[in-house]
Amino acid sequence: MDVAEKVVAIDGPAASGKSTIGRMLADELGYLLIDTGCMYRAATWAAIQEKADIDDEKAVVELTKHLEMSIVSPMGYDDGRFYTVFLNNLDVTWNLRQAEVDAKVSQVSAYPGVRINLVKRQREMASRGEVVVVGRDIGTVVLPAAPLKLYVVASAEERAKRRWHENLSRGEESNYHDILADIIRRDDFDANREHSPMRQAPDAIRIDTSGRSVEQILKQIMELEYISHLAASSKIA
Repeated sequence: MDVAEKVVAIDGPAASGKSTIGRMLADELGYLLIDTGCMYRAATWAAIQEKADIDDEKAVVELTKHLEMSIVSPMGYDDGRFYTVFLNNLDVTWNLRQAEVDAKVSQVSAYPGVRINLVKRQREMASRGEVVVVGRDIGTVVLPAAPLKLYVVASAEERAKRRWHENLSRGEESNYHDILADIIRRDDFDANREHSPMRQAPDAIRIDTSGRSVEQILKQIMELEYISHLAASSKIA
């Protein structure tokens, strides 16, 4: 199988389970997980650190042109991370989950210039092959020719509970109702933004994670014909 074909695109709303599924699938295949959402979070965190005005689109776009950003495997860490994100040589993996980033990332990611700058990097990463790429517009915009596209969904209430428990497990103060309101707000914003709105690609396979274990979901995905080919190819290699 050609290296360029060894790409799986996974899309879905916040806390739908797409990153967890992406990480487990990447582990099964021996691939790198590229969570593009963390790239927009990194840009948002950088803007906050630079005290940039988030409403100043031009300034935020300019900032993203010069960020040194990389995503690597989580080897060497045992803190629950799926990957390690470096921004200007600084490990910012957990900084990207701060509430202030949550509140501003949708606005930053909606700026066309930001998306142009980061989509270019995402395509470069994916061109190496052997990657599982996760986001909100991978199958529709970033990698529309990806040989396999999955669209992962869950109810807003279940997603809010997941994010709430995730925050509590890290010792962060968290309010379920605030998280639910933020998820509903972000869903509406992401689905209705002018540029690269979140939507299911026509040829994507829809995966509903509501009320199901990650093991059940992974089993369903591993039984897909394309994934079976990838798994066989990985074992041969």
